Amino acid sequence: MAGRARTAFRRWRARRPFWGGLLLTLGGAEVLLTEKASMKVVLHIGMQGLAGYLLPAVMLLCGLLLLFNPAQRLFYSIVGVLVSLGTWLTSNLGGFLIGLLLGVTGSCLAFGWLPDQEPRRGLRRRRHAGPPATGPTTS
Repeated sequence: MAGRARTAFRRWRARRPFWGGLLLTLGGAEVLLTEKASMKVVLHIGMQGLAGYLLPAVMLLCGLLLLFNPAQRLFYSIVGVLVSLGTWLTSNLGGFLIGLLLGVTGSCLAFGWLPDQEPRRGLRRRRHAGPPATGPTTS
C-alpha cells in the first residue's frame, strides 16, 4: 500500500515543478511568519504596511499554483520572483533574507523546469545499467 502511494506521489511530482513550487511556498510562509506588525499598526501605516502582508501572501499563492496548475508555470514563476524581490523592501528585508532567497530560488527552478524532459535515472540505476553503448568508431 505504501509502495503504491509513493509511486503515485513520484508520478505526480514528476509532472510539475515540484521543488520550485515548494521552495516558493516555503519562502512566502517564512516571510509571513516573520512579520511582526499587528493589523492595527498595518492599517495605521497604510499601503506600505499592507504590502508587508500582501507580497508574501502572493508568494505563497504563486507557489501553490505552481504545484497545482503547472501549465502556467512561466507566469507564476515571473510573478513569484518579482514579488520575492519586493519583500526586501516591505517585509523585514525579505524575512531576514531567508524567505527572499527561498522565493527567488524556487521561482528560478520553476521557470527552468521543462515538462517534456525525461526524468533522470538514479545513481544506482546508472551503475547497474553499465556503461553507455557507443557505436563503431572510424578513423
